[in-house]
Amino acid sequence: MKQIYAFETKEEYEKYQNLIERFNERIKEYQLILEKNFELKNLPKAIVWTSEELATTVFSNIPIPAFTNKDIIYFSPDLSKWRSLFIKQLDGIKNDKIEKFYANMSENQLFTIVGHEITHHSELFVDEFDDEREDSIWFEEGMCDYLSRKFILSEREFNEIANVEIELVDLFKDKYGSHSLDDFGNASYQGSLTSIMFDYWRSFLTVKYLVEEKAYDIGHIFKEYHIWHNEGRKKSLTEFFEVETLFK
Repeated sequence: MKQIYAFETKEEYEKYQNLIERFNERIKEYQLILEKNFELKNLPKAIVWTSEELATTVFSNIPIPAFTNKDIIYFSPDLSKWRSLFIKQLDGIKNDKIEKFYANMSENQLFTIVGHEITHHSELFVDEFDDEREDSIWFEEGMCDYLSRKFILSEREFNEIANVEIELVDLFKDKYGSHSLDDFGNASYQGSLTSIMFDYWRSFLTVKYLVEEKAYDIGHIFKEYHIWHNEGRKKSLTEFFEVETLFK
């Protein structure tokens, strides 16, 4: 995987150089987990390390400085900007617990976002990543969050982020929860930061429920997902998994 540095000044690159080097070592470790257990066969062509501004205004127009486009990952390693971004998810609602969590977001939590983007390249997902995916994006996005967090974070860290996102879903379900999770698709990215992230929170928590409360096995959930696809997607994926009313 090529390493590309897209910063406007040498000083800006040097500010994040050590973190990028640490992340690159950890990418190798996480890559091996995916190759061994989750059919990662083809790595992305490159990862572009860049600033939040360039990621969200030049390389894309979405407000989240981490994404994959045409087999290339774009990612901002600016932890302070990520902390501020995640606090903005509260959309003006005062919540000391959630604000404190994101204000102290760790480098380890940040690395799970890199892991999420790499996980998209697993062959276990049945849709091509750049397709207009409209009926199962929640499963892939939720599973990318679940796997990266499960294998990168400690149990305590994993439970902390899960509990925060449960609380966030509860805070915003009346405002953003009227649509089905199956509607999570490319059009979702035209909304506000909070409305976009609301579907990510629900997707992760739904996959977590499927794995940890319904099946107790990641492989079994993937097997069922493939059955749904191979039999022609005769019903929505939430209906197939019987999670239509989860987090309503």
